[in-house]
Amino acid sequence: MPLFAGASREELRRVYLDAWTRDRAAMPLTPVQAQVAAVMREHPGYHGWLERGEAALSEEFTPARGLPNPFLHLGMHLALREQVATDRPAGIRGAADRLAERTGSRHEAEHAMMEALGAALWEAQRSGTAPDERLYFERILRLAGTP
Repeated sequence: MPLFAGASREELRRVYLDAWTRDRAAMPLTPVQAQVAAVMREHPGYHGWLERGEAALSEEFTPARGLPNPFLHLGMHLALREQVATDRPAGIRGAADRLAERTGSRHEAEHAMMEALGAALWEAQRSGTAPDERLYFERILRLAGTP
């Protein structure tokens, strides 16, 4: 079962806030909290939102407001890291490695891969179907320079 499956928006956001609070206080972290905290440390531009604590739980990040959604962005990093760690779809680990070489870092490779992941999720939501894993992986391969 995917990490956080079935959790509400508030529950997911609370996972981030709890991990951030514990990490900042140098408290012990669960393995999941350690993953979340690692991604958050790589995004200092989002630390202000995380510092808002409880207020961040109900914040609306809408296109009309022009605010990037830090929780969505951080969640996509976590999703991509899980895909690479489990090599699902098969071959994504190698593609991510090649893309990291091309971009100069794993983090930048993930940012590039987010475009493909976001497109797959948007298309699935629009059509009311599961994401097209084949098309998603083809996009990742193109990013990595693999035919």
